[in-house]
Amino acid sequence: MTGMTRIPAAEITGFKGALIKRFARKALGQVPTSLGVYWHNQKVLMGMANFGGKVKKWDACDEQLKSFAHMAVAAQVGCSWCLDFNYFEANNLNLDMDKAREIPRWRESDAFSTLERDVLEYAEAMTVTPPSVSDEMVAGLRDQLSDAALVELSAVIAFANFTTRPNVAMGIESDGFAAACGLKPLAHPTVVG
Repeated sequence: MTGMTRIPAAEITGFKGALIKRFARKALGQVPTSLGVYWHNQKVLMGMANFGGKVKKWDACDEQLKSFAHMAVAAQVGCSWCLDFNYFEANNLNLDMDKAREIPRWRESDAFSTLERDVLEYAEAMTVTPPSVSDEMVAGLRDQLSDAALVELSAVIAFANFTTRPNVAMGIESDGFAAACGLKPLAHPTVVG
């Protein structure tokens, strides 16, 4: 659950603030902590929200693959807010929840198809610094996806990095969306040692 953010949440005020809070409560059941933090710079908040809305309209790549890739980025970067929210969203989109809950430990799980494993590996390879994507990795995905789908998947992974990293930097943590709707907790990677 949410601890203290590094930038305290601002009070969301005014007509625009009232609309945003109303929309958030209707869509999510609550006003996310992140909205208050980003409210300090409404141009950034609205720009990120607008771009996120456009990303949701892309349709060349399978929704489940994109969702799993975003969750893999969130797990790797350590964005508990993004991981929780995307798990909640996967439920809302009627995606495979047994697989979604396994994303944090996908390498150890036998729940995923070869394509899903390739997508998760690609998401992680794009996320490390410097990126470690190989020609073979892309060629393997091209054998399984259209070029349009692979371009879209790459952009979704880049967007996931764009949203996860500032949340981690500002200390924005999970708001408990998944728990609030009764989803099983996400799996944890097996710790070897």
